[in-house]
Amino acid sequence: MLGAPYVARLLGGTLTGRLPNSMAPIGILLWVTGSGGTIAFGGLLAALYGLASALSQPVKGRLMDRRGQRSVHLPSAVLNFALLAALPVAGPHGGTTLTATIAVAAGLTAPPLEAGLRALWPSVLPEPRIRHAALALDTGTQGLLHIVGPVLVAALASAYSPSVALVATAALGLTGTLVVATAPPSRRWHPRPAQSGDGAARRLSSGPLVALFVALLGVGVALGALTVWAVSMARIHHADILSGLLPAAFSTGSFLGGLVYGRRTWPVSISLQLRIGGAAFLAGWLPLLALPGPHTAAAAVMLPGAFLTVVVATAYVTTDVLAPADRTSEAYAWLILSIGVGQAAGTAFAGSLSEYALTLAVLPAAGALFALTVLTLARPGHSPGPVGRHRRRRTGVGARPLTPYPPQGAQHPSAFPSPPIGDLPCPKHQQSRS
Repeated sequence: MLGAPYVARLLGGTLTGRLPNSMAPIGILLWVTGSGGTIAFGGLLAALYGLASALSQPVKGRLMDRRGQRSVHLPSAVLNFALLAALPVAGPHGGTTLTATIAVAAGLTAPPLEAGLRALWPSVLPEPRIRHAALALDTGTQGLLHIVGPVLVAALASAYSPSVALVATAALGLTGTLVVATAPPSRRWHPRPAQSGDGAARRLSSGPLVALFVALLGVGVALGALTVWAVSMARIHHADILSGLLPAAFSTGSFLGGLVYGRRTWPVSISLQLRIGGAAFLAGWLPLLALPGPHTAAAAVMLPGAFLTVVVATAYVTTDVLAPADRTSEAYAWLILSIGVGQAAGTAFAGSLSEYALTLAVLPAAGALFALTVLTLARPGHSPGPVGRHRRRRTGVGARPLTPYPPQGAQHPSAFPSPPIGDLPCPKHQQSRS
């Protein structure tokens, strides 16, 4: 898979360009405190940056679907670089209002590289088996950003200064984005045109898609609660290193899970993989209820980390199936936003309950249980809804299909019911039916 044309370049450039997602909040906090500001104000700026970046994802995804990737990536990267580099220069002279404005603007202009990469895989890797491996590796390596990024920005701030660390963060984001945006697949990429003039076929508010995004809120809650739980474990056991070690063990599990999951195409439907992954993700959190010691906890969190990759990778495939053909980037951006919002809610909720060790250990499992419950109970296929580009089949216009998949030449694809999340085919079986 890595030997296929442009794959290593796109994956490496995206990971490099997304390093500011984990580096910038910490770099901003270090810069504020190093300049004599309070931790509270630094934390506020870091939160504003992350929130602005997350909330603007669907807008940038929609722009990519309309104007292509290059016209969004390049201006975003240049503006993000300029704003992050200007923060240590303008901040001391402009006061808190200007500093907060720059931080928010920098977050708003963060390039949507993750959604863009997911949209590129079908054109770069047309073979489903290889694309499955790419998606699994792509998802599994995301956790490494949250290991490498904080360590790198802290090392730069310690060796030089927080201002240098911020500029280096901005430079990495610009460099990675340029690597991706100048690659031929990104330059040539355009979304497929809509298959029908029917407005219903262009909506992202279909029952299956909304149910998926709601379920991913629970996944985000588990991730956000993990961070606070790790800090609580560090305080209980008087070992500060646990606050970084436990999330690092979780991310390592995610990376290893991606390698295992991507090695083969599993002989069950994508939707069943999604529910199995959700059940295993929930089961992986249950050992924490026994309040294990540090070493046992570090080993235990690798299990839900491994199945996080299965859940997220299959969620992307499900989104690809259900989303309208001309709005895939925006759909991926909503998926990213759902996890991000859930993560912020989980962090806030866990922070308010940080004095209760058992409650903190329960919260990740509660988020995973919510996700699994939504995926299991949601049966949106009973009502008409939009269809994705992988489910059109060749039969007469308006004819009642023998399977849940609409005809390839149908004039009104929204006239056919969307399949429930439990009936989506896996890519290998989809190819064989075609």
